[in-house]
Amino acid sequence: MIKPQENQQSNSTAVYDARDLITDGIKAEILLDGQSYTLRITRAGKLILTK
Repeated sequence: MIKPQENQQSNSTAVYDARDLITDGIKAEILLDGQSYTLRITRAGKLILTK
């Protein structure tokens, strides 16, 4: 399981590095309530989340 990075601010928002989630450098699947989503890093360095 990937642990969130230490957050410099005092709020409780978890912070993850996208490259830790996308280990093959292309895409990662994220599950939420039985639904599968795909997170991709584009060539331009942008993130795209699709269902």
